[in-house]
Amino acid sequence: MVWQCRDRALSYGENVLVMGIVNITPDSFSDGGDFFDPSAAAARVREFAAMGVDVVDLGGQSTRPGAVPVTPQAEWLRLKGVLERLQGFEGAVLSVDTYFPEVAETALQNGVHIINDVSGKVNPKMAAVVQKYGAGWIIMHSTGEKENIIEDVRTFFARAASQAQALGVKKECLCFDMGIGFGKTREEDLALIANVPAYKPAGYPLLFAASRKRVIGYASGEPEPKKRTPGNIAADTAAILGGADMVRLHDPAGQMAGVRMAGEIRKRVQRR
Repeated sequence: MVWQCRDRALSYGENVLVMGIVNITPDSFSDGGDFFDPSAAAARVREFAAMGVDVVDLGGQSTRPGAVPVTPQAEWLRLKGVLERLQGFEGAVLSVDTYFPEVAETALQNGVHIINDVSGKVNPKMAAVVQKYGAGWIIMHSTGEKENIIEDVRTFFARAASQAQALGVKKECLCFDMGIGFGKTREEDLALIANVPAYKPAGYPLLFAASRKRVIGYASGEPEPKKRTPGNIAADTAAILGGADMVRLHDPAGQMAGVRMAGEIRKRVQRR
């Protein structure tokens, strides 16, 4: 199976893709300020690529609870310096974490392949940008009815796929994310991690993005986000065995071996 992201085709299903996180922010919950300098962020992207990371996700705005939103102009200024330093870079597919269509378009004009949209909706303006460039589009579940979180996410994915394609976005460009930590309780997060097969949309890649999040601290008892790698590997493994196709990581050096191992186990489970 192939996820089409402009001129880059990512194979998933047999292999688990790894997405590395580079936040160009002063206030992200676990790494705010670490890569706020554009040269440091660009160096981190190259480091990830050398590790074998498939996709690098650049974020110019914190989405942690309580974060103060920034304007599209401010978000783009953070991204601009990094992308300028990555002109001609071919080491990994580049993604931008934004819900602003104008930022998405400018990023796509500057070498980006994927828009990671955490708005929790199918924005027709964003759909028009994605369709224009043939970009990959990650659509995330955020909030909903929530009488049954599993059914809510399953229904949202089906509806979002239909809406996006009605707006001209090709099926092979879409990817979905269950939105761990976005508008959910920790028990709902755990239910989603434990029940991936119940809501995974057939024919589309599924992103699992729980890296360092509150649910890992809640379940493992580790209060420090940067020390949650063991809990993350356990959550990643459960999601991968359930069918997740890509895992989003702050710390590929510490987590990627776990992802690869879980992927190899899944292959053998599927062959039974």
